[in-house]
Amino acid sequence: MRKVLLTGAGGFIGSHLAEELVRRNVAVRAFVHYNSMGSHGWLDSSPPDIRQEFDFFAGNVCDPNGVRAAMKGCDAVLHLAALIAIPYSYHSPDTYVEANIRGTLNVLQAARDLGVEKVVHTSTSEVYGTAQFVPITEEHPLQGQSPYSATKIGADQLALSFERSFGTPVTVVRPFNTYGPRQSARAVIPTIITQIAAGVRKIKLGSIHPTRDFNYVADTVGGFLAALDSRAAVGEVINIGSAFEISIGDTARLIAQLMEAEIEIEHDDVRVRPGRSEVERLWASNAKAQKLLGWSPRFGGVEGLRKGLEQTIAWFTRQENLSRYRVNSYTL
Repeated sequence: MRKVLLTGAGGFIGSHLAEELVRRNVAVRAFVHYNSMGSHGWLDSSPPDIRQEFDFFAGNVCDPNGVRAAMKGCDAVLHLAALIAIPYSYHSPDTYVEANIRGTLNVLQAARDLGVEKVVHTSTSEVYGTAQFVPITEEHPLQGQSPYSATKIGADQLALSFERSFGTPVTVVRPFNTYGPRQSARAVIPTIITQIAAGVRKIKLGSIHPTRDFNYVADTVGGFLAALDSRAAVGEVINIGSAFEISIGDTARLIAQLMEAEIEIEHDDVRVRPGRSEVERLWASNAKAQKLLGWSPRFGGVEGLRKGLEQTIAWFTRQENLSRYRVNSYTL
């Protein structure tokens, strides 16, 4: 049985990916962020028959010794651990340099020294900044429009440099805006759903004109798994996106329609990025993923978005899930 180290395993995408790996009979060493409560994040909510299969390792990717210890005995690495909240990166950029750049370096150094078969490094569509052309291919210029995106550009380039310099078998997966069950309410889709589910009808949002390419979490997971198994993807950057764009405002109205709610959108200054930092447009080309990975979205286009939103709404509107979220406060 192949063994995979999954960093960021307790997070939104990581937890879905960890569960799917177990379903596919892959042994998972789940690297979760150490905390005094012994929490494994969302993996504590996994079905018992799946949760019992995880080999948990509590640590911090900023610690090279811990990363190396976690990686021993693993055949491959899926590196998802990162600080991802864009607003908090304005507040504390130093922590993003440590987690996203230093943490990635620690993973790469250990992978090189231990000779793992594959490293899949997680990028983000934010590295492109506002689209200069659409759909956005992997050749699009990189623009650091926030401290978060700048650190992810640095991490991506480090990962690619290890493949070029040392032959470390690295693939960079670049997901566009993933959504689905378990996502933090810092993201726009959970923000909208949780407010409506709590009975709010004046929905507080930041800028609503930017467009995004929303990707349902099951499709993102599928992209990671395809990259993990692809030899052709070594040394490559690969977009994982739905190839469909929609504005934040239209997304809010679609969610309201699906939830049968009449809403009014209120502008909330605290949720607005600095003007030149806002990414105005994202729309992915996924042609390379189709060619190299044989991957294409199952939730593509407007109908796929509706289907993914229906599943997301169903999860968030269960009381045991909705109660986890602080609907009336904004978290950086």
